[in-house]
Amino acid sequence: MFISEALAQTADAAASPSPVGTLVQLALIFLVFYLLLIRPQQKKIKQHEYMLTTIKKGDEVVTNGGVIAKIVKVVDEQVIEAEISSGVVVKIQRPTIREILTDKVEAKTKSKK
Repeated sequence: MFISEALAQTADAAASPSPVGTLVQLALIFLVFYLLLIRPQQKKIKQHEYMLTTIKKGDEVVTNGGVIAKIVKVVDEQVIEAEISSGVVVKIQRPTIREILTDKVEAKTKSKK
């Protein structure tokens, strides 16, 4: 009879977690999310924005739709005229450009020299 009462008392005391330990665990989870998800995404966005500001006439680009085009004219901050085939010029919004192909070609030719 006395043993069961003693076991019941020790079980209740061990069940309450420390609030400091919980806060430390939450901080570590947030740190992992920041380092693995948030920070790389921010860097990628900054690189894409920089690439969009460096577009100039004569660059070959790929749009988000997969269309390869050559820049004919930079109209303003948001609109670019690009030639997708000989004599076919279309207007493209700057944010829809995924990458610049001209830079990759120049980098490869410089590395071969």
